[in-house]
Amino acid sequence: MALKPLAGDFAALLFSIGIIGTGLLGVSVLTGSAALAVAEAAGWPAGMSEKPLRAGRFYLVMAAAMLAGMAMDFAGVAPIRMLFWAAVVNGVLAPPLIVVVLVVCNNRGLMEGHRNGWLLNLLGGTAAVVMSAAAVALALYL
Repeated sequence: MALKPLAGDFAALLFSIGIIGTGLLGVSVLTGSAALAVAEAAGWPAGMSEKPLRAGRFYLVMAAAMLAGMAMDFAGVAPIRMLFWAAVVNGVLAPPLIVVVLVVCNNRGLMEGHRNGWLLNLLGGTAAVVMSAAAVALALYL
C-alpha cells in the first residue's frame, strides 16, 4: 500500500475511510442530479435549498433513486456492469440529442442573432457522426 510508510498499520483504515467517503459523496451527487433532472423536466420546484413541503416530489424522486440503488446492490447487481451499460445507453442516445441541439441552435426564430457559426456546426456534426459510428460498431461487436 502506498500509505503504509506514512500510516503504518492504519494505512488500510485510511484507504477504507477514503473509499467510504467517496461513495457517500457519489451517492448524494447521483441521486440529487437524477432528482433535479426529473423535477426540472416536470416543472416541479426542486433543489436542496427548497423545503420538503414545497419540493416534496423532488425529494421523493431522490429517495426513490437511493432505494433503487440499494435494491440493486442487495440484488447483487455488479456496479461496474451498471456503469458500463449506463455509458452504453449514454453513447447511443448522445448522437440524436446532438442533432436536436444543433437544430435548435440554428433556428432563427429561437436563437435570433445567437445562432451557431459554421465551426460549431461542423464540430457538432462531426461528433454526432463519430458517435453514431461508434454506436453502430458497438452493436455489431455485441
